[in-house]
Amino acid sequence: MGIGDIADDLLRGLGGLGSGLTEAFSDPVIRLGVTGLSRAGKTVFITSLVANLMDRGRMPGLRAAAEGRILSAFLQPQPDDTVPRFDYEVHLDELTGPAPRWPESTRAVSELRLSFRLAEAGLFGGMRGPRTLHLDIVDYPGEWLLDLALMEQDYAGWSAEVLTRIEPRVEAAGYMAQIAGLDAAAAHDEMRAKALAEGFASYLGAARAAGYSDCTPGRFLLPGELAGSPVLTFAPLPKPAETPRGALWREMERRFEAYKAMVVKPFFRDHFARIDRQVVLVDALGAIHAGPRAVEDMRRAMAGILAAFRPGRTGWLTGLLGLRRVERILFAATKADHLHHSEHAKLTRIMAALMREAKDRAEFAGAETAAMAIGSLRATVEESVRHEGRVLDCVRGRLLDGGREAAFYPGELPDNPAALLAPAREGATQWLDADYAVMAFAPAVLKLKPGEGPPHIRLDRAAEFLIGDRL
Repeated sequence: MGIGDIADDLLRGLGGLGSGLTEAFSDPVIRLGVTGLSRAGKTVFITSLVANLMDRGRMPGLRAAAEGRILSAFLQPQPDDTVPRFDYEVHLDELTGPAPRWPESTRAVSELRLSFRLAEAGLFGGMRGPRTLHLDIVDYPGEWLLDLALMEQDYAGWSAEVLTRIEPRVEAAGYMAQIAGLDAAAAHDEMRAKALAEGFASYLGAARAAGYSDCTPGRFLLPGELAGSPVLTFAPLPKPAETPRGALWREMERRFEAYKAMVVKPFFRDHFARIDRQVVLVDALGAIHAGPRAVEDMRRAMAGILAAFRPGRTGWLTGLLGLRRVERILFAATKADHLHHSEHAKLTRIMAALMREAKDRAEFAGAETAAMAIGSLRATVEESVRHEGRVLDCVRGRLLDGGREAAFYPGELPDNPAALLAPAREGATQWLDADYAVMAFAPAVLKLKPGEGPPHIRLDRAAEFLIGDRL
């Protein structure tokens, strides 16, 4: 069963019809999906976005805020009673308290509703009175989104593709040794299956730490309540010539299909299929630092992600029936504060080039897309340092390791993104003419004025693209 089949199920569901009719005649709602791969900064993005939408002193690029049409913004209980609430207040305290620290990474789906009271624009706006708009922000791990591509694969095809891709990676050496000489046609043994699943999960963790993006199945890294269950006890294997009943291969195949049916499909149906707008956060700087293979892996992962978005405009009838299409997609390179502002335009061009395949596919389907370099929470200040007769444009911040203040020069990004993408596509193992450094900064101690949210880079422009037309 593919993604299109799941969407057909939704169309046939009377529940979708009822919810769509109810929503059509109540206050309008935008559902904004926020995702990204590990360390992209989803939690920080949502926390800073909400804080800056509630206190809009740093949001001049959000037109409705600049024009004074946002009368108020306030948090309300989210409409989904079975989905955990995004822990906004705790995360804001972590980021802006006297001893600021980065919050824990996203490990499950969560949701937050921010409601706006808006003054109507135009000559007759004052006659109609204010209106209400709800913004439902849905946070989910990017690894789960990558799983949607599994819906189009069978176990044999998935195993072959994964093993071919990971075989040259150092991180996969342990797992490849584990399956060397394995007879997948032998009778299934649960202890062997468990050892194989643990070995593959160990590889996925090492690959993610090394900067790779294709770390699926996502629940192997974030198992939650499924830890130790048979639905997570499978791994890719070379296909034997014969696959008799009761063979290890047959059982792995059955569990792969169960994972798609019991884990991936419910996520699509209950959360992802209801998204209107989407932001995909990408740690492009981290991938560049990790090398050409990580950059190419990220490019392919992002192109694969878009296949699940069903991009395009939602017509009035499909909206009434409760079916959604993602109308706007923002691909945002995070941690722009780790670079001097003179490098931001280069990072944006690199981001646009990385997302070109995904962007073209989305725009062909009728969705609007944008690429942007942002900093959800600015942790650095800029300064120029003279070194060996040169003036270097640096950033200064509090180092995550040890807490001391330090100036950092990350190097210059290329003006032409092809200088990165060409060697990445060609399978280069390292950059030939540059070494792109990266530094981990801790959040800065903030002194916020009344009416101001946390400092950021282009969060106002991101909000304008994602929801400005509805404000």
